[in-house]
Parts: sequence; structure tokens; C-alpha cells
Amino acid sequence: MGRKRVVVAGLGDVGILAAMRLAKHFDVVGISVKPGLVSGQEVGVRLARPRDWARDYWISFDRFRRLDRVRIIQGALTGMDLAEQTVAGQGGDGNPFVEGYDALVISTGVTNGFWRRPTLQSAAEVAASLRADHERLASAASVIVVGGGAAAVTSAVNLATTWADKRVDLYFPGDRALADYHPRIWQRISRRLAELGVGLHPGHRAALVDGFSGDEITSGGVDWSSGQPASSADAVLWAIGRVRPNTEWLPRELLDDGGFVRVTPELRAPGHPAVFAAGDVAATDPLRSSARNRGDALVARNVHAALTGRRLHSYRAPGRRWGSVLGIQPDGLEVFLPTGQAFRIPSWPVERVVMPLIVRRGMYGGVREGAPPV
Repeated sequence: MGRKRVVVAGLGDVGILAAMRLAKHFDVVGISVKPGLVSGQEVGVRLARPRDWARDYWISFDRFRRLDRVRIIQGALTGMDLAEQTVAGQGGDGNPFVEGYDALVISTGVTNGFWRRPTLQSAAEVAASLRADHERLASAASVIVVGGGAAAVTSAVNLATTWADKRVDLYFPGDRALADYHPRIWQRISRRLAELGVGLHPGHRAALVDGFSGDEITSGGVDWSSGQPASSADAVLWAIGRVRPNTEWLPRELLDDGGFVRVTPELRAPGHPAVFAAGDVAATDPLRSSARNRGDALVARNVHAALTGRRLHSYRAPGRRWGSVLGIQPDGLEVFLPTGQAFRIPSWPVERVVMPLIVRRGMYGGVREGAPPV
């Protein structure tokens, strides 16, 4: 009897780590629309310093040593047969494919703005997109960032840090941004924004026309449903949290009302013991926090347990978001704790210890050298 087969649908931040862990014990097939890890993290660094971002967050699959045992299909998923335990899709070459599984891990993530879209892309197309977004903002004398979450805040900080002569304004709907984080974190970062000259505009909720997704950088005016006069800028960056799960290919019975994959505390689909989900696509809690709290490790552990007759473990969601909000900065990396306290790692250990040893060697198990992708 051959080894069990596990299909990992989606090789983003969570899926790639889960696939690496599972490949130690099973035949693993990974399916991705991208030609490598194209992370949804640190959008601010991606826009302002794309070469720095690509070094750490865009890595072709062949550079990951632990993916050598994973068969990777670049293609878009189009359907699933729960009874037959198969998934179907269309490859980048236009040919259809069908893959059977003994266990399926759904980690296809979400669409959330122009930087996280489930489009089938070549490496050249990923590079062109990175350059185009950067150049669009580099050429703008003024930028409006709309949104109150981490993506909006990190974008405002990184744009203002990179281009000190650019007018950057941050508009958000509440009294403060980063509402899902401890209040102390916003207090600290708002001071940083003020020091950088970023205009802060609380209480502004954008008036959006039907069908507007915010998936493109626009220009011109922004109207406010909260009653303020319209604002305008050369570039408008939308980070409004219109998150849409990439689950169109899944049967409706697996999904909740928002289209996210329903899961038990063990990250397993109720009533379907061979199906698991983790990351932003999994309805674990209101913050879908298994994307940021080692959900990859738990889902891999539970898939292994399910296929070998062992006990599964439960996921416990944190009460608040925490971690790095702004990404790696010229002076190092600031990490926020759930209590709102922060500690800074200077740039030298970030560059010499954290990224090469802890992340690339420890977390990913070794990353081969490669040419800069942009």
C-alpha cells in the first residue's frame, strides 16, 4: 500500500509551511496560481521598497529545500468532488488537471486589495506588477491612504519614510486606526506618523459605489459618507478591508455565509474528516487568526494525526492581533506584544540573524541563493 497523498490548495504564507511539514510523511501535491511564494505580508515595504520586499517575501518554489519533495502544480482551482476526494483545475499551460487526495488542506487565502489577488501569473508578470505599483506611487506628489487596518498604516509609514517630500494622508473611519490591536500600539505608531508629517484624518468613511472593490490604485477625488468635503490626491491607495475569500471553486456546504471555510477547533471541515483549512480562508474566529499564529503547524500536525489514527489538537485564537505592523525599517524591526508593549530588534541582527537564520534556515528549512526577482 502506497503512501497517503495530501493536496495543499494554495501555497501562500500558510500553505507553503504546511506543505513542507507534511512532505516529511506523505506524498504532497501543492497547487498555486503563483510561481513562488508571493506573500501578502508587509504591503507598505512592497510599495515603497520593492527590492527589499522581494528579497524576503517573493521566493520561487525551487529555492526552498523542503519543497524538493513536493510536487507543485501552477494552476487555478476550478472545482472539487467531496465524494470522490478530488480537486480540479486548469494549469498555466491551459490544460485541465484532476488530483485525488487522502487529505486536503485548503489555504487559498483571500483577495484583499491590489496586492492580494488570486490571478495566475508568471514570474515576469509578478515583477511587472511590483514595478508598476511602486512607480505609480513614486511619481505621485500626493497620496491618500484609505483604511484603518495594518495594511493602511504600514503603507502610510513606509511611503512617508521613503519619500519625505511626498504629501501622505491617512483617512480612517474610527477614532483611531488599528482597532484590532491594543490601544497602546496605535498611540505609539500615530506619534511616528506625525513625526513623518503624515496627515491623520479620523472619522472619515469612504463613500463607495456599488461594485467598487478597491483592487486598484486610483487617482483624483474621494467622497466621504461621513459628511466631510471630498479629498483628492495624485494617487489613492485603498486598504479598506474588503476581504473576499478565494473559495469560488469549493462546494457551498463547506462555506459559511461569508464564503469562508467552516472549521472545527481542529481546523477540520465539519462532517468532512478528510478536509482541513488554515489561514485567512478558514473561519476560525472573527480575526481568522490561524493565518498569523502558526496555524500551518497545527493543521499539518492534525492532518498527520488524522491519517495515522492519532488524537487531533485544538486551535486557540488570541484575543488581539500582535506582531510587526510596519515591517523591517531602516533602523530595524519593531515587534508589538498583545499587551501593547513593543521591543525593537536593531537592523544588524535582523539582517544577519533573524532573516537568514531564524526565518530562512529555521522556519523554511533552508533557502537557496537566487538572483533578485526585481
